[in-house]
Amino acid sequence: MQPLMRIGRIAGIEIGIHYTWVLIAVLIAGSFIGYLSDTHPFWPARTIWSAAFVISALFFVSVMLHELVHAFVARAFGIPVRTITLFALGGVTRIEKQAAKPSAEFCMGLAGPVVSAAVGMICGWLGSWWGRDTNVTSLGPLVAILFSLSSLNLMLAVFNLIPGFPLDGGRILRAFLWGIGGEENRATRISARAGQGVALAMFGLGLWEFLSASSLSGIWLSLLGWFLLDAATASYVQAEVLTGLSNIRVGDLMSHECLSVRADLSLQRFADDYVLQTGRRCYTVEDRGSIVGMITPADLVKVERACWQETTVMQVTHLLHQLRSVSPDAPVIEALQTMGQEDLNQLPVVTAGRMEGLLSRSHILHALHTRSELSM
Repeated sequence: MQPLMRIGRIAGIEIGIHYTWVLIAVLIAGSFIGYLSDTHPFWPARTIWSAAFVISALFFVSVMLHELVHAFVARAFGIPVRTITLFALGGVTRIEKQAAKPSAEFCMGLAGPVVSAAVGMICGWLGSWWGRDTNVTSLGPLVAILFSLSSLNLMLAVFNLIPGFPLDGGRILRAFLWGIGGEENRATRISARAGQGVALAMFGLGLWEFLSASSLSGIWLSLLGWFLLDAATASYVQAEVLTGLSNIRVGDLMSHECLSVRADLSLQRFADDYVLQTGRRCYTVEDRGSIVGMITPADLVKVERACWQETTVMQVTHLLHQLRSVSPDAPVIEALQTMGQEDLNQLPVVTAGRMEGLLSRSHILHALHTRSELSM
């Protein structure tokens, strides 16, 4: 999931916002403007709007804390975390590899709801403590903000404990099924199907509530169901892909025939004789009979066209020892994860410093398509 906007880093983890979170933030603010207008009709409009904005902003902080706890627990189990993206269902923590054990998955899933519940209870206690003197009217907005944050965080904790992947409750369910069955991908498929079922129920219930009572909460429920259905379906497809690629090695899919170009060739000749003639997206670079690196058409645009005639292929080549590579015996799943993490379209396959071939996303997609046609 790509963020709409990156807002900074915390403990080395990049924090971003998806467009769906912006939609939810606006809905939260709008809902509380209506709620505070009804429950506190004598408050000035400026106070009501300010309180609603503060509630929305602090809830954003609460969700970010929820996701950071997931990230810190993942790190405690030796799992690197790259980014956190806040979206409609709360957030998604992008990790570089999956949990190695069901116990790690269980702890990662449970950590977020526990923290959200704790924040909700603390806000509720502070609201009760501050609001104990009903004559202090100046504290009214603060008390309302605290009670609203308490409700939102408790609802966030309960919602995330729903046993449907990719919610935290779905991760806990997956950890349980994985622990008793020993098959991670099968556990993911079951918990993702559960997530789809929950999502459809939420969407249908929300739609019925809106049509029958014109309730704004019905729109909320339908939107959450829609987002959950999309996320659960993506998780199920991912599990199917991983199952289809299990037990397949890089050497089974890699291409042994990779078109080579001379290192001393000019970029103009490279473009005219290779890129435009063959349409391929990747070429190996040969120097004195040895493969020394790779070049792609994308490297051409990094050099001004007027300089193509004087610039050699070697000058823009990605040297082999500088590239991310895989061995022929590595699992294809591992190679695919590397491509995703590094945003690569292909990987050189290297053994003892010597290039054996090339593995690209198209090779993997072709293998999946073939297995799908054969219902394997």
